[in-house]
Amino acid sequence: MYLKKEMALGRKVDVPVSDVSLIRGMWEVRVKKHRHTQKKEQERIEQSALPKIDQQWQYRIYCKSLQTKELNLLHHYLERSTLTETQPCTEAEQDQRDPEQSRLIFQLDGEQWMDFPRELQWMTYLKEWHVRGTRICRLPEYLALFTQLSVLQIPKNTIAELPPEIGKLTGLRELNVSYNRLSQVPPELGDCENLKRLELTGNHNLSELPFELSSLKQLLHLDIAENCFRSIPICALRMSALQLLDLSHNRLGDLPQDMDRLEQLVTLFLHKNNLTYLPHCLTKISTLKMIVVSGDELNSIPTRLCRNPEIKFIRLCDNRATAENKKKEEEEEEKKKKKNRWREPREEEVKKDSGEKEFIELYVDSLKDRETVPESTTKVSISCLL
Repeated sequence: MYLKKEMALGRKVDVPVSDVSLIRGMWEVRVKKHRHTQKKEQERIEQSALPKIDQQWQYRIYCKSLQTKELNLLHHYLERSTLTETQPCTEAEQDQRDPEQSRLIFQLDGEQWMDFPRELQWMTYLKEWHVRGTRICRLPEYLALFTQLSVLQIPKNTIAELPPEIGKLTGLRELNVSYNRLSQVPPELGDCENLKRLELTGNHNLSELPFELSSLKQLLHLDIAENCFRSIPICALRMSALQLLDLSHNRLGDLPQDMDRLEQLVTLFLHKNNLTYLPHCLTKISTLKMIVVSGDELNSIPTRLCRNPEIKFIRLCDNRATAENKKKEEEEEEKKKKKNRWREPREEEVKKDSGEKEFIELYVDSLKDRETVPESTTKVSISCLL
């Protein structure tokens, strides 16, 4: 479109005029094409043989630096055998485990480990990692190469963050990062759409989950107990296949009124929070079979929950002396955290927390086979001096 504009000297000049929204639309299309091209190029590089060639060269360079004995040991590792310094298993477990399957499992245990063995980067055929009780603080950069990984069990270490590369593990079905030092979870974890079990217990600085985890539509088990959540993550309410949700030992003040979105929910752990009531929407979840709550502070419970014979409604109560002592301990702990927010948790604290959780799980499992459950259960600690 052109307009004729009169100039001061009487000349007529054609000035091009265009719609700004049209220019913006054209620019957005170009940006979109450019991003699409970049994504295609990245996919081409990932699917090409270049990373494998580079890995082979790195392997050869590494072998040059080894002595004959170390080189033989490395070849022994790469023949799909497990590491020599791994977590021992019982004879029964060895008999039950398929020999071929055991070669696809990596196990690491012990405080002497501060980093992953270097030779692990060439064992990309592995399907399971079981790493616990080490002083390892981060996952390796080559994690994305383990595309066949289906189980990643890394509890009770000192891991401070999960790398974005974890989203490349699209075949992952189980992820356990309990009792580490996470303060956040990467949004890329939402790309692991085959994930069925996610455990994030005891990462004391964890207070939220990214919305991108809403895409975990196959997730059956979500455990975010012993953290700092003040409300249920929005993404958790969109995990439509969820059957077990553990929210215990957080700072929840109330529950959302749309929890009946979880239409497949069977077991719900809510104890050790600041809840004073349970919402009526829980009665609309027809699949619900068990609820575990703290009976000390709850004063409003829908009758259809606590009197329904189809639902095992379990109240856990602290005796008064224990509750008062625990409250004082929590207040002192809060003061210590304010003084030193980045203090490293002691090993005894981790063991104490995990031990209490294991005790509750065993007790709840023992109630599953009983026709009726107690009106309330009080935990009593007994010490014996010999």
